Amino acid sequence: MLRNGLEPWHLLIVAVVVIALFASKKLPDTARALGKSMRILKSEAKAMKDADAQEPRTDPQT
Repeated sequence: MLRNGLEPWHLLIVAVVVIALFASKKLPDTARALGKSMRILKSEAKAMKDADAQEPRTDPQT
């Protein structure tokens, strides 16, 4: 009867329902913080790439 009772998509649906019921007030703040963190990470990665491109390469063996 419950041979394939809990498949991964069942767990996904349960997780979405739990998040919607218990964490709905904190979701906008969490999403905002995640977006801000991603923007910071992206800008820092770009700055590191630009800094590497501007530095002249030196040969460590000479």
